[in-house]
Amino acid sequence: VGTRVDQKVALALFFACTGIENIDEAITLLEQNNWDLVAAINGVIPQENGILQSEYGGETLQGPAYGPTSHSTAASSTPSSSSAFRHVVPSRQIVERQPRMLDFRVEYRDRNVDVVLEDSSTVGEIKHILENELQIPASKMLLKGWKTGDVDDSTVLKTLHLPKNNSLYVLTPDLPPPSSSHSGALQESLNQNFMLIVTHREVQREYNLNFSGSSTIQEVKRNVYDLTSIPVRHQLWEGWPPSATDDSMTLAVSGLTFPCHRLTVGRRSSPVQTREQSEECTDVHMVSDSDGDDFEDATEFGVDDGEMFGVASSALRKSPMMPENAENEGDALLQFTAEFSSRYGDCHPVYFIGSLEAAFQEAFYGKARDRKLLAIYLHHDDSVLTNVFCSQMLCAESIVSYLSQNFITWAWDMTKEANRARFLTMCTRHFGSVVAQTIRTQKTDQFPLFLIIMGKRSSNEVLNVIQGNTTVDELMMRLMAAMEIFSAQQQEDIKDEDEREARENVKREQDEAYRISLEADRAKREAQEREIAEQFRLEQIRKEQEEEREAIRLSLEQSLPPEPKEESTESVSKLRIRTPSGEFFERRFLASSKLQVVFDFVASKGYPWEEYKLLGTFPRRDVTQLDPNKSLLEVKLYPQETLFLEAKE
Repeated sequence: VGTRVDQKVALALFFACTGIENIDEAITLLEQNNWDLVAAINGVIPQENGILQSEYGGETLQGPAYGPTSHSTAASSTPSSSSAFRHVVPSRQIVERQPRMLDFRVEYRDRNVDVVLEDSSTVGEIKHILENELQIPASKMLLKGWKTGDVDDSTVLKTLHLPKNNSLYVLTPDLPPPSSSHSGALQESLNQNFMLIVTHREVQREYNLNFSGSSTIQEVKRNVYDLTSIPVRHQLWEGWPPSATDDSMTLAVSGLTFPCHRLTVGRRSSPVQTREQSEECTDVHMVSDSDGDDFEDATEFGVDDGEMFGVASSALRKSPMMPENAENEGDALLQFTAEFSSRYGDCHPVYFIGSLEAAFQEAFYGKARDRKLLAIYLHHDDSVLTNVFCSQMLCAESIVSYLSQNFITWAWDMTKEANRARFLTMCTRHFGSVVAQTIRTQKTDQFPLFLIIMGKRSSNEVLNVIQGNTTVDELMMRLMAAMEIFSAQQQEDIKDEDEREARENVKREQDEAYRISLEADRAKREAQEREIAEQFRLEQIRKEQEEEREAIRLSLEQSLPPEPKEESTESVSKLRIRTPSGEFFERRFLASSKLQVVFDFVASKGYPWEEYKLLGTFPRRDVTQLDPNKSLLEVKLYPQETLFLEAKE
């Protein structure tokens, strides 16, 4: 195959060699390599010794290195300078097709699990992965959604002729469905408030913190960081229920005692550095005691990699770095940190204790000024480079200090196959199948690997993949190069965040001014409404009083005895009454009538005796003070009299 061929032929050969099905992706990769087929294939399908070699003068043709800081060269002079994807093979070696990768999205109730496998895998292997993810025995699963006929656990995926992307679903007829009452109780718990009494162990101080049931354990730890200045990854807790296995778990389902639960937090003593130790590790230009030649295979000279440091291999591997099939990533990282310290000492990077998702949250999703790069260290006990890399590079004080200041460091052990498969699944989910395939094709002796990840707005970008055959200076240079890229992006993010906060502050001020204006308008309107209501109430009272007085007046008017005629044979008294307004009205009464009849007559004219007094002229006297049961004759209002009405004080 020549280095330059017809583009259509090159595209067809590229499909056949790489298994890539997306034509846009294939054309992009070829264009990036100026339609150099060999270089494009080398960049996509890394192998232990490469893929093709040019037949022109023995010049090695290599693919581009992965990540923006690596460089492609015509030939590699030393192993220490090789990129994560740079390999060569003897001339005219036949290109072998790599196993085809299949993507499966498996749905189970309210969960989706992404699985990536080679087409040489079996259906049973999918169930095995789902068993770890869903915590459901494989024997209880019915995996449905296949486009073909009968499929059992031994069926090889290649024989089903599946497309690259597939959707399946899991049925569990032998398992009881979740009850609705449980869902209702869970929803009620999410709405409840939990009182957490957190004791800071070092200063013996208690904090009473209120959280809703929908808050996560991670949010609690971040709040405690604000109070105690202990970073989340350095916090050592006591009192969490056994069921609280994941920081992304809500308090409602974590098993906390409601409504009050006691916890204790302290600072993890190891491997956290003190400030003095950190200041001692600030020389980022520290030169390693060994050069790149130290990383050649030491077994060629009959020396075991453990014995290079005066320690037998059996002593280095008393226990695995990480338990196989660990259910909780945090517990696995605790064992990893403890075992790493026992092997290589306490001066090593501070590994984040928690899930990879929690590490993302810590590194990428805070305020722009607080964000950091994420460094993922992939360990492999079977690699001849591991002990040299860990003891001389990863534990160098300059590297430890630089990682501590600028990175969140997360680790994983790839020695066991189950742990390797688990990480590849996480890698596919977070970084995509290309990065997962790259790590999958790394040989054992290319480990350990150091992945530098930068969080972006919509995705996570792998800036660099550093292999174990490096030096302290080269490792530091790559870390600093990644930091330069991150710093530029961080400054843009800080600027965008500051502008967004400024806009939000202006909006909040405008909203507050508008709210105050609305409050003033509402208060004014309410005052007017109260005044109108009061006026209406008083008017109603006045009307009711007038109606009541009118009713009383009519009643009194109807109860009055008839006025005697002038030609009556009985003694008649004629009374003339003057009102306060100067008007007069007069009436005849029988001399034998009681004084009360006069009072009733005056009241029927609108002058009740409770409000007015009736005065006589000669002599001046207050008639209303007299006995109302006496007759007019007895009170000397006969045969005629003029009286005056006067309002009482």
